[in-house]
Amino acid sequence: MNRRLGIGAIVIAALFLLAGCSAPLQTTGSDAAAESQRTISTSGSGEVSADADRAIVTVAVTARADSAEAARESVAANASTMREALREAGVDDDSVTTAAYRVRGISDVERKTEQREIVGYEAVHVFRIDTTPDAAGTVVDTAVGNGASEVRHVQFTLTDETRTELREEALERAMSDARSDADVIASSADLTVTGVKSASTGGGHAPVYEVRATAADSGGAPTQFDAGSVTVSATVDVTYTAVE
Repeated sequence: MNRRLGIGAIVIAALFLLAGCSAPLQTTGSDAAAESQRTISTSGSGEVSADADRAIVTVAVTARADSAEAARESVAANASTMREALREAGVDDDSVTTAAYRVRGISDVERKTEQREIVGYEAVHVFRIDTTPDAAGTVVDTAVGNGASEVRHVQFTLTDETRTELREEALERAMSDARSDADVIASSADLTVTGVKSASTGGGHAPVYEVRATAADSGGAPTQFDAGSVTVSATVDVTYTAVE
């Protein structure tokens, strides 16, 4: 008799457990918020222009001679003369750096034997001169008039400080551009943008133009450049959170 009562109690307890499992699951507040939150991904771009405030002039001092040592000595003498002239023109020593240097043999084909042989040597010392756009012409004339035989490159760009300032402004414009697109998309989908989930950026700047030329006699009119402006650009990819 007691055994039958025990079995009945177990059956009743099992029924209560089954009734509890069949009840609907309760949803927490955080789960509901996650279900109602959406994301919108957009891209934006921005750019800012400013006058170039930095010029980089690249010149070469070259010489040819019958021996490598003679070519080297000639280039060394002319380079020393050029650097002294630049110093007197107000160019700091730290602004003049070596960009490249070489001494090489010059070969030619001997007609009788049809074999290549060394007929001389060439030494080249390339200098990079950091200056301002307004002084770039004077730097070119000074270098050419005092030992440089070639102007290889003139580049107008921005100082690090100016580039940083302009990039910050370009990024602000890019973010504004991305947010405008996100708001339009959200409005079309009956959503409201609530914040930024993630963002990444890219972009940079480029010089206005470059000049390559062989050095000429500086006895005539002074060299002048029109530096123009430099544009700094930035792009962003942003994912926004949104709710209904």
